[in-house]
Amino acid sequence: MDLGLKGRTAVVTGASRGIGLAIVSALAEEGVNVVAAARTVPPALRESGAIPIAVDLSTAEGPVELIARALEEVGEIDVLVNNVGGGDGGGQVSGFLGFDDADWLAVHSLNFLAAVRTTRAAMPSLLRRGGAVVNISSNGARMPHAGPVTYTTAKAALTAFGKAVAEEFGPQGVRLNTVSPGPVRTALWEDPEGYGAALAASMGLSLEQLLAGLPGATGMTTGRLVEPAEVAALVTYLASPLAASVTGADFVIDGGAIKTV
Repeated sequence: MDLGLKGRTAVVTGASRGIGLAIVSALAEEGVNVVAAARTVPPALRESGAIPIAVDLSTAEGPVELIARALEEVGEIDVLVNNVGGGDGGGQVSGFLGFDDADWLAVHSLNFLAAVRTTRAAMPSLLRRGGAVVNISSNGARMPHAGPVTYTTAKAALTAFGKAVAEEFGPQGVRLNTVSPGPVRTALWEDPEGYGAALAASMGLSLEQLLAGLPGATGMTTGRLVEPAEVAALVTYLASPLAASVTGADFVIDGGAIKTV
């Protein structure tokens, strides 16, 4: 299926691995000129065909720098994918009392304010192009108890932000949608030093035992973790002209874990 994206431009944040790298690859395969932002640029990102930009989006200056450089590299921006996130790594399984102010500020800066700042910087160009924004949130935004409270509440704010911006800028031609994955087969869960490993240790399990039982424990009726390419396919569709009447929506892709309507 031709999604009508060939020759368009996109900026993808958090692009070095996992969901972000999969989104970069999916957009590039559709003929999109992609600017890929990450703190570091690994070989896989360099080989993706995207234009890599090393930038720290957790700072106030990073998003402004990114969009300025993207405009220089590819011209006007048709698509912005706010994927950057983190702060749900190893060592964050102690609960609410385990987080101090610095933890809250760091996680919300990366998972929420980075998207706010990048969207604000890109919006003039998106308005000129009638562009589309896709924010990558989490099904944890609907189940804040399901992960580190700093992370899930930041994602809840991101989801609400998407609704508000879609309402304001929809009449001006810019669409904004949110994609909320459940557990995805990424380093977050599979890295021996990541959140999955820390969670497993806190439960007296090996990482392999945790991963084997995770789909059932979280109610994923598919019986497996979500693949990054599956999230990327949904994002690519939402970025395309085929989704011209889709805006202000939050698409959960979590294997059926959320049971509410």
